[in-house]
Amino acid sequence: MDYSTFISPALGLIVGLLMGLTGAGGGILSVPLLVFVLHLPVAEAAPISLSAIALSASVGALLGLKNKILRYKAAGFMALFGLLLSPLGLWVAQRVPNAPLLILFSATLFFVSTRLLLQARREILQLPKKSSKPPPCLMNPEVGKLSWNIPCARSLMFAGGWAGFLSGLLGVGGGFVIVPALKRYTDLPVQSIVATSLGVLAIISGGGVVFSAVSGNLDLSLAAPFSLGALCGLLIGRALGKKLSGPRLQQIFAVLTFGVAISLTIKGINAL
Repeated sequence: MDYSTFISPALGLIVGLLMGLTGAGGGILSVPLLVFVLHLPVAEAAPISLSAIALSASVGALLGLKNKILRYKAAGFMALFGLLLSPLGLWVAQRVPNAPLLILFSATLFFVSTRLLLQARREILQLPKKSSKPPPCLMNPEVGKLSWNIPCARSLMFAGGWAGFLSGLLGVGGGFVIVPALKRYTDLPVQSIVATSLGVLAIISGGGVVFSAVSGNLDLSLAAPFSLGALCGLLIGRALGKKLSGPRLQQIFAVLTFGVAISLTIKGINAL
């Protein structure tokens, strides 16, 4: 008997909990879970992961839109270029052997976990941020919207495109690209950055899911229960996350991500 249909929602629940507790970046561990527990290659796990991220991010984005903190023009602009490059990432993933993809994914996890650890350390020690020149995308206080210019558009275009390519290639939402980009290139408040990032992820991931389904690379029997489990976990995680310390939680997630990266590296090297 194939138990993967029953295991899939449980894995989705774990991913959703991580997303609810740590933010959208928690979805980056969905592919490793599918690889280790269900023994799927990265190319098959990626579309299933994207389906969960698309559903969860859509709910978060709608809440942000309702609360008027989602910058929908910026989200749509970034997502447009993400959608253009997401199919390219999916196309490459179907043609690259599993071992190199595992190693590439582990390198991505090493990068994300290291950055999270440094960020958590700064917050815990309350270290001052380094002074820098103003970002290219500034809020106009009179209208409450971003003031657009060529440097602003160029910065958001590259960030959205890169997130879209990685989304298709590795099945990650791209939040670890979008959130730092919005922090660097805009002066939006943190809540608005998170909501706008979720809007971008919802569109890019949703586009990747549609492309995968049309091309016959999406296993709906696993994707549907995995996504519903992730949504339930997200709602539970958001409720629990309000009672837990953000930086400390971020440290735990970073260490967990670092450990998964080591395991993926070993698995990738053994598969070469």
